[in-house]
Amino acid sequence: MNRRRFLAALGVTSALAGCLGDDPPIAGDADSTDTDETTTGRTTDEPARTTAGPFDLPIPEDELRRGAPKDAIPAITAPVYSDDWSGFDEVNVELQDSFEVVGVELDGIARAYPLAILNWHEIVNDTFDGRPVVVTYCPLCGSAVVADRLVQGEPTYFGVSGLLWMSDLVMYDDRTNSLWSQVLATAIRGELTGDTLSLLPATISTWGEWKASHPDTEVLVPPPVSGTIRGRQTRQYAVNPYTSYQQSSSIGIGFNDEVDERMHPKTSVIGITADGVARAYPLDPVSKAGVVNDDVGSLPVVVAATMDGTLAAYVRRVDGSVLEFERDGEVLSADGSRWDIVTGRALDGPHEGTVLNRANDRSPMFWFAWADFNPETEIYGQ
Repeated sequence: MNRRRFLAALGVTSALAGCLGDDPPIAGDADSTDTDETTTGRTTDEPARTTAGPFDLPIPEDELRRGAPKDAIPAITAPVYSDDWSGFDEVNVELQDSFEVVGVELDGIARAYPLAILNWHEIVNDTFDGRPVVVTYCPLCGSAVVADRLVQGEPTYFGVSGLLWMSDLVMYDDRTNSLWSQVLATAIRGELTGDTLSLLPATISTWGEWKASHPDTEVLVPPPVSGTIRGRQTRQYAVNPYTSYQQSSSIGIGFNDEVDERMHPKTSVIGITADGVARAYPLDPVSKAGVVNDDVGSLPVVVAATMDGTLAAYVRRVDGSVLEFERDGEVLSADGSRWDIVTGRALDGPHEGTVLNRANDRSPMFWFAWADFNPETEIYGQ
């Protein structure tokens, strides 16, 4: 693996407005200091060391970097949903079809979480028909992770610690103040070190594509309509504070020591792991291929992208048979049925209504992030 030391130097100040927060430390709030116990995740009795993938746990404290005070990026704790953003006097930005969203379909409910909101809040503590769920997005890694919002079997709220590990969002839970890696969905320091969250399927799509595939979808309404962990808050939701960052070769806020140079660090990839094999599928080769039928270890998968650049990966095994997919315009076809790329649902034919299982545990993300957390990864087409 060709790796070298990489210093982030381009576009850091303007790109990281959301990551760094726009509020100063709260006077008298010990949680906003670097030395506070709840911020660092230190406990009196440090748990025995364990592992999460290739990483030893707990993560050493000196590997954590402070990007913002605790809760300066205020997680959403009281989400409000609607058909769109019209009719809310507090919302001064129009929801456009081109806006990217994290899409979640669970228990018969479809919801969209615009990145225009998540860039500024990063965490939404939600409930689907009584089921506690946390929706997270790290703008620095371009990664969305959705999971059951349970700690030790009990519902909990997650907040933004303001710390980064490997340029990724570090969350904290309000029950134990343990620190959690967003990409790993694992506690990396504190009382719960080694505990993991149960992941739920999610995708990153455009609002236009998501609502076309989910006509009954709800969409998250920005604060101050939705409430945050710090009460009524609002941000410049019409502004993407990460535009220059997403277009540059910079990584994080300068704390990544190495980068896998096999692709540009901000290349969008969808990653699949199975049987000890990790493989990344970059957007451009997948788009050019139209559809990719592949096997990751013993897992048969199909990978495709929409015209808007939504990457999707599914297990191509249906009723015990492995299907071979072809491209048919804006849908896929196999075994007499046409399949929606965004949802994986068969639209007609003998499999009508059947939904393919997702092959990826996490959303598409930037190449550097996938490679950091899967250092032995292969790349489709290479």
